[in-house]
Amino acid sequence: MSASGLAPPQLVIEQGLSEAGGDPCIVMVQESSEVEFRFANNSPTTNGSRIDRQVTVVRFADISSPTGGTRGDVMAAGVVGAAGDVDIAAMVTSAGHDARHSAPASDAQPLLEGGADGAFTLPPPMTGVGALDAVADELFGALARSRSQPGGALLAGYAEHRVVTTYLGSSTGLRRRHVQPTGAFHLAGRSRDGSRSSWAGAASSDLGDISIDQLEESVLHGLRRAERHIELDAGRYEVILPPEAVADLMVALIDAAGGPDAEEGRTVFSVHGSDRDPGPGPRSGISGPHPPSVRRRTRVGEMISTLPFDLWSDPDEPGLECAPFLATPASSSDVSVFDNGLPLGRTTWVSHGRISTLRYHRAGARRSGVPVAAPGDNLVLDLPGACATLSDMVADTERGLLLTCLWYIREVDPTTLLLTGLTRDGVYVVEDGQVVGATNNFRFNESPVDLLARTTEAGRSVRTLGREFGEWMNRTRMPTLRIPDFHMSSVSPAS
Repeated sequence: MSASGLAPPQLVIEQGLSEAGGDPCIVMVQESSEVEFRFANNSPTTNGSRIDRQVTVVRFADISSPTGGTRGDVMAAGVVGAAGDVDIAAMVTSAGHDARHSAPASDAQPLLEGGADGAFTLPPPMTGVGALDAVADELFGALARSRSQPGGALLAGYAEHRVVTTYLGSSTGLRRRHVQPTGAFHLAGRSRDGSRSSWAGAASSDLGDISIDQLEESVLHGLRRAERHIELDAGRYEVILPPEAVADLMVALIDAAGGPDAEEGRTVFSVHGSDRDPGPGPRSGISGPHPPSVRRRTRVGEMISTLPFDLWSDPDEPGLECAPFLATPASSSDVSVFDNGLPLGRTTWVSHGRISTLRYHRAGARRSGVPVAAPGDNLVLDLPGACATLSDMVADTERGLLLTCLWYIREVDPTTLLLTGLTRDGVYVVEDGQVVGATNNFRFNESPVDLLARTTEAGRSVRTLGREFGEWMNRTRMPTLRIPDFHMSSVSPAS
């Protein structure tokens, strides 16, 4: 039995593949364990642990002929997912039924072949309350200090650690395993009267290299900076974006970097209007023949920044290591269940300020004549040679705003990737290299692609945690950015 008390994940996979009776099939088991500790108003509130299992069966059917047959001309996929102690035989049967009654899959490709990872037979490791020991002592000290100080800050937040082990097996002999530990710590502080707030967060694989004392000092420093309030109107301001805010914006950028959608003219990476290519070119991601008039070129190869930024994902990135193969429970326009087990390497999305790569599954890449590029589980933005810290960039600012983080980010226009959102937990006014107070919050309207084009300075890239999307993309390394004309579209009443 596994640590969850269920059948070993490897056994579930082998049983599922056996139930498929030799038909093309993929079975994926993700075993996860998580612990968390939450606190508010300077006191612990809740803590707990969870163990979970998610099982996905993908079965493929040849639907070339209504009477069956094995021509293999047209394939369809059926996907069934379930949690916990699953009936794997019933799942395989249901997935087969769905496959036989599904439309042809435009992303169909032969399943990947291969052998077994050396660690495939190992049980899934589990996290536990001991994973929080690394931060507990410092955290309890911070809470005690705030309780004991008259007028001290009210601290709230949480620490979490989880380990997800992915097992992937296919009817073609592929057996893959990956263990992904993920940790995060969020610390928010608020003045007793509720008029000032500050936040700091950090990410780590095991929480051991997170300094709660440093996060506490950052939060308290933010509250002290906000003791003077300076009211400002909406408008365009020189803004210093800290790495936390940059992470959220770059995650939004990479989420929009699907190649087939760009070819269809739907994203910021499409060539729009009179720049469309009406002549022969790569096929679009839509199945079936299309006249040249609806074909689109993408912006791959286009320079989007005068600063030579590099943006990449790499499963072997030091300190940000993540899964070296694709494991997806569903297909989309640029990710395919047929590609499960696909080896992943470094993918450079932006190279020296130029769009280098968009996401394509194998079928889409073959249609468009471009390299295959699957999504990764980390993201790095770097300006070669940049070494300035956030403090250095503040010291070089004549007048501007220093943000803490962004929140409630939503897409307004996919063709420009215009985003709207709110500033949160500290917008500081900088004059002559010094923070002189804090101002009101704003709603902003900006595109991360345009921001890269308008950036005039970038600092050293550091490990960071986005406030909005850090739960989804924990492993990021980002620089501080200076934007000369960041658009604060309206004043926000949020405190």
